Amino acid sequence: MGRYEELMDAFATCRETAELRPLTLGEAFSSLKESGFVFVCVLQALPFLQPVALGPVSTALGLSLAILGWQMARGRPSPWLSARVAAWAPGPVAWRRLFGVATKVLGFCRRFTRRRRTAWVTGEKGRRIGGLMIASAGLLISLPLAGIPFNNALPAMAVVFVALGELEEDGLMLVAAMAALILTVLYFAALAVLLAWAGGAAFERLGS
Repeated sequence: MGRYEELMDAFATCRETAELRPLTLGEAFSSLKESGFVFVCVLQALPFLQPVALGPVSTALGLSLAILGWQMARGRPSPWLSARVAAWAPGPVAWRRLFGVATKVLGFCRRFTRRRRTAWVTGEKGRRIGGLMIASAGLLISLPLAGIPFNNALPAMAVVFVALGELEEDGLMLVAAMAALILTVLYFAALAVLLAWAGGAAFERLGS
């Protein structure tokens, strides 16, 4: 059984448990084990897969993704949560929605993946690389660049690519994630140059 199938089985178990009794976040992430990183990172990246900037939400969720990526790179078996967050138990409806959205997104995206270059995404080295990429994407998302279209979409795509690489053992997904991160940096650099040029032109007009 592959990682994706294991994650889907864990989703099903958590859904059944949530229907019978309150299921805390700590219990859910413990049952998901290493796939807990994939689950929570994909959920946090989903709001950014659209062109509209989310303002302060971007900063909060971006920093959260950066912390999760760093934990993954350090080799934690599951995401660390504070005692208060770990003890929170969403209702069964909320769990159904969370698992349903994650299942649909991952199910659609995995159509484009297959098992290849597994050495890039397996073992301690693979998780370190994936974690650092998620942390980098989170920092890029957290930059306060409100009003700029697609400023969060590219790094969010990088997070999803890393998650798919982990689940499907597809090393080429890391290449796609790196490409998304590089494009994000180039996009921000181009915006900075454009703003500097526009500012210089404005000062010249004021001085003339």
